[in-house]
Amino acid sequence: MSSGAEIVLCEVREDALSVDEVLASVRHPECGGIVLFVGVVRDHDHGGQVEALDYSAHPSAADTLRRVCEEVRARHGAALRLAAVHRTGHLEVGDTAVVVAVAAPHRGEAFDACRDLIDSLKSSVPIWKHQRFADGSDEWVGLP
Repeated sequence: MSSGAEIVLCEVREDALSVDEVLASVRHPECGGIVLFVGVVRDHDHGGQVEALDYSAHPSAADTLRRVCEEVRARHGAALRLAAVHRTGHLEVGDTAVVVAVAAPHRGEAFDACRDLIDSLKSSVPIWKHQRFADGSDEWVGLP
């Protein structure tokens, strides 16, 4: 892309997420491949039935997410548009928790960068999940 790599959307928010918003944010006439990853709350984990969960974020989460996006952009060249949005607060089974998208001239570049983006986000951004199970137990996931 002649305009260079760009991070077009990078947020941690409590409001419901829109796949359409994220997709629209990365569209560009020079990009022929767009890859989206949509993470939703599943109904099970570790053999237990999940009823709901809550995501909490450290105050630095948005800045860390921005840094992660910049690092992915640097690793995957200048031909990209990136977006990443993670939700916080109470989520029910089926709710969208995270959406990331990458646009690139070709699908291979977009797939590689999208996988790197979601994997880096999950391993680096200080967002923690508190799962509640049907049997009354609960667990925190992602705590340092």
